Amino acid sequence: MPRPKITIHLDEPLGQIAPELYGQFCEHLGACVDQGIWVGCDSKIANIDGLRRDVIEALRRIRVPVMRWPGGCFADDYHWMDGVGPRERRPRTVNLWWGHTIETNGFGTHEFMRFCELVGCKPYLAGNLGSGTVREMRDWVEYCNFAGDSSLARLRGANGSPYPFNVKYWGVGNENWGCGGNFCPEDYAAEYKRYATYLRDFGGTELFLIACGPDSGRAEYHADWTRRFFKKLGSFNRIHGLAAHYYCGTAGTATEYSTSQWYELLERAGRMDDVIRAHRAIMDEFDPQRRIGLLVDEWGTWHPPAPGRNPAHLWQQNTLRDALVAGITLNIFNNHAADLVMCNIAQTVNVLQAMCLTDGDRLVLTPTYHVFDLYQSHQGGTALRTTVESPGVSFVAGDERRTMPALTASASSRGGALTLSITNADATLPQEVELDLRGGGGSSLGEATVHVLAHEDLTAHNTFDEPDVLRPRRDDAALTKNVLRLPAAAVTAIRSPA
Repeated sequence: MPRPKITIHLDEPLGQIAPELYGQFCEHLGACVDQGIWVGCDSKIANIDGLRRDVIEALRRIRVPVMRWPGGCFADDYHWMDGVGPRERRPRTVNLWWGHTIETNGFGTHEFMRFCELVGCKPYLAGNLGSGTVREMRDWVEYCNFAGDSSLARLRGANGSPYPFNVKYWGVGNENWGCGGNFCPEDYAAEYKRYATYLRDFGGTELFLIACGPDSGRAEYHADWTRRFFKKLGSFNRIHGLAAHYYCGTAGTATEYSTSQWYELLERAGRMDDVIRAHRAIMDEFDPQRRIGLLVDEWGTWHPPAPGRNPAHLWQQNTLRDALVAGITLNIFNNHAADLVMCNIAQTVNVLQAMCLTDGDRLVLTPTYHVFDLYQSHQGGTALRTTVESPGVSFVAGDERRTMPALTASASSRGGALTLSITNADATLPQEVELDLRGGGGSSLGEATVHVLAHEDLTAHNTFDEPDVLRPRRDDAALTKNVLRLPAAAVTAIRSPA
């Protein structure tokens, strides 16, 4: 059997990898915001203005570029005025979608903006189209961005922020085919046009208005939604992005799965490539100049509820399999750098495919966090065409035999430095891979560093008592000239200096 081969075409750039492809998402859901991000100023847990210091420091290390908030389904029942002003006067509301828990509204617009400031990321606000009004969303834009002497600008100043927040990214609703109002594409397009007409630029901040895309879990449905939405939208031009959602779901549970279920989930993760191609192709029919960008502002795994926890709070453990999902998906995003403007994994803390898990004053970094750390040098780089020649992996899902690639890869250059990221999905077989650098005058990776995230146990994960079970290790010896030895079930990142 021939040796697997990865070819990096140094003289074939695909486009710049927008840092926003590595975005995050936090929703008022379970312990994502409360306990995960917000503990309050009087908490004994180390905090900055009520925001968890350990979470802030962890997110700064992976250079989070953008954060989406307040939802998710929560966004279309969130009224922003409930979350401003003195906290002791804010109303206590019921979280309609996530367990009917009481929302204190202690974490609102100002707290979120402070969080973004401390993390060093851009804010992305999801507005309420489902249960809100045009005026409500329009006023939120003015409150956040107007620098003049309006009543809303004065109110923002009285609440502690005399200078505008200058929020660029605004979602006009969320999942409006479902929890955002159960619209058909035509009715949502009509509502989108009505709302977007009144969402105006203030000062020097040009808004980037994002329309709700489809549920991409069903290919036949997302194609239908996208096409019908744009057909109804017509020549209306106050739209800058369309946001699709794609969850690869689960197979087995978060920590208990067979080898076949390992492959089943990773094969589903690989379908993100089809989602992006299908969306962009339909959008190109209506927008051949690509004035409107494609986003995937919710993605990741979605496992069954963890035993002993509130099932409505979507807390889940995060294993080596989730790390492979992240690596496969980020490789796809890098390879579609010219087709995407933003992506946001769901969600940042304690919910779904999280970066961090918290318990009181303890924090543990997940395997997915470590993948984002390994891949962070791709941000802002130029994606390079990368071809992979590797054997397929055959597995059984239900009564069906399927095949998936063993290897995925993406490469980028920045300032003369090269980054190559590779996933080996094969659960048992290591791979010895030939790396071929073509064009651009380069033939060798030179003094490259190699970091590997792997474990012999497919269900390996980090816990509060054992936080370092899965952690990247440096293994420069794995690369000899241009031959790389990959462990089974691994995510590997190679960085060659300029």
